Amino acid sequence: MNKEYLSVIGVGYWGKNLVRNFTELGVLHSVCDPNSDLLKQCQAEYKITKTYFDHKELLLDPSVKAVAVATPAVLHYEIAKAALLAGKDVFVEKPLALDVSQAQELIRIADEHKKILMVDHILQFHPAIIKLKELIHKGDLGKLQYIYSNRLNIGKLRSEENILWSFAPHDISVILSLAEEQPKNVKAFGEYYLQEKVYDTTMTMMSFSNRLRAHIFVSWLHPFKEQKLVVVGDKKMAVFNDTQEENKLILYSHKVHWVHRVPVASKGEFEAVPLEKKEPLKEACVHFLECVANRTRPRTDGKEALAVLKVLNQAQEELDKGD
Repeated sequence: MNKEYLSVIGVGYWGKNLVRNFTELGVLHSVCDPNSDLLKQCQAEYKITKTYFDHKELLLDPSVKAVAVATPAVLHYEIAKAALLAGKDVFVEKPLALDVSQAQELIRIADEHKKILMVDHILQFHPAIIKLKELIHKGDLGKLQYIYSNRLNIGKLRSEENILWSFAPHDISVILSLAEEQPKNVKAFGEYYLQEKVYDTTMTMMSFSNRLRAHIFVSWLHPFKEQKLVVVGDKKMAVFNDTQEENKLILYSHKVHWVHRVPVASKGEFEAVPLEKKEPLKEACVHFLECVANRTRPRTDGKEALAVLKVLNQAQEELDKGD
């Protein structure tokens, strides 16, 4: 395989980060986008010589062995399918598709053609999440009881997808990996204020076996940025705060004692967990390239993405019921 064999399709808001990482990793062959201004920016910043306006033309290039898709979500299925059928390995931004049947089709095509299909559920490659999962598997937190996440901001507003589809997939992916199962039940509610039928804030609630429950609160109408995941176990509690520069993962040893049949909280010491300094997106890109080179199944493969999509679809159905 040639050293430069990967093309990024879609080089806008998030795609430019993929361009940067794959350039630094020495594998970027070309970029593709219908916006000529974005292509010129890439050419100027990363000295890219080969560009395409149309992904169909790009997929005819035999020197391109893999693609990274960072287009609007509504195009993920169409482009990923075309790339797989053209014999390319595929890295797709979340979500894999907008419909469960479409995701299932992509998985089937990838399996039949023996191609790598990976979705960029970026938190799965965050050093804090990797360490948190390790602590849970070791039993440090004890039995998991409740998980909740807040992903809130005031910033980029979208019209092509609502806040559930824009913000929640990463947290759903992490929570499913911590629970190690699909939820028995999914409930959701929210509201739209800026654009008709485009939800600006949603709350998604999941219940699992063994009485584990979780909720995800997402909003782009929030006065400040907050990205926080809290995991409550019967031994310890963990807080992952991604807006912190340091001490992103903290363990709390709080206990509850029963005194005369009355529960009394006893606050324990907190412990900052040491973490490696790594960029999650770069780690995801490296993982994809390793899977391509070794023909191994990605950590966030099509089946993992399908599990996330099923929860998204269930939550969306709940939102639709509320209208």
